[in-house]
Amino acid sequence: MKKYTNTGSKDTRSGFGAGMTELGQKNEKVVALCADLIGSLKFDDFKKNHPERFFQIGIAEANMIGIAAGLTIGGKIPFTGTFANFSTGRVYDQIRQSVAYSDKNVKICASHAGLTLGEDGATHQILEDIGLMKMLPGMTVINTCDYNQTKAATLALADHHGPAYLRFGRPVVPNFTPADEPFVIGKAILLNEGTDVTIVATGHLVWEALIAAEALEAKGISAEVINIHTIKPLDEEAILKSLAKTKCVVTAEEHNILGGLGESVSRVLALNTPAPQEFVAVNDSFGESGTPEQLMEKYKLNNQAIVEAVEKVIKRK
Repeated sequence: MKKYTNTGSKDTRSGFGAGMTELGQKNEKVVALCADLIGSLKFDDFKKNHPERFFQIGIAEANMIGIAAGLTIGGKIPFTGTFANFSTGRVYDQIRQSVAYSDKNVKICASHAGLTLGEDGATHQILEDIGLMKMLPGMTVINTCDYNQTKAATLALADHHGPAYLRFGRPVVPNFTPADEPFVIGKAILLNEGTDVTIVATGHLVWEALIAAEALEAKGISAEVINIHTIKPLDEEAILKSLAKTKCVVTAEEHNILGGLGESVSRVLALNTPAPQEFVAVNDSFGESGTPEQLMEKYKLNNQAIVEAVEKVIKRK
């Protein structure tokens, strides 16, 4: 299998910050709005270099979404930034009515997603946001796996017209995708070819899937690993092409089992080529306080859980 190397662990939110810094220099239409979390969202450089295009809204997330929608009318490309639970659940009505229904060119950028928010606990660890956002007509949903990919996705969104949700995290994670790898919205990336099982992973679980594939190789199991960075629109062609070989699939995500990537893949299978599927996801529960490592182990969102799911799904072929 192809080997991927951690070139130095970084937080994905810093990839977003680097993307915003570059966009500030390249595209005068890009504006940034923040809900009192400049440091957490890594907006510091953008604010320093382009104060006239940075808006500190304060702890008023619904107002932030409304302002962003209004700015698009004047031709601006607004990127909003706050934690994922505040970016989605708290302002869902405003997103639905003012952004999605109105097809406004707003980029909703959400940090601190999933369980890996860690010690802040269950109230901040939103595990439903992918489901909430993918249900909105016309909403593009992106969930990146490392620093490089988050930066690339941020840059790509400025050239993409329409409402979009960009999800990333708080902790440092392996940075393993090439810095110059093109980011094409809606196009999956084949990381490793295999013949026995397809592992479809997104976000922080992509690296775990690669580790799992190495462990499976040692057991004589050939795993195909696909990085699904875009949940919607989903690259159905890539999934079906892989399933034609492997005949079974494991989906892996840092999200509730209900409403996430796994259910989107299930729909593809049901409509095209039914096949056994196992899910690595949070099993319909809230999180709790703990370190990211503790939580990923307890809620079975690591490479060991992926290996177990693969061994189970292969038996069902």
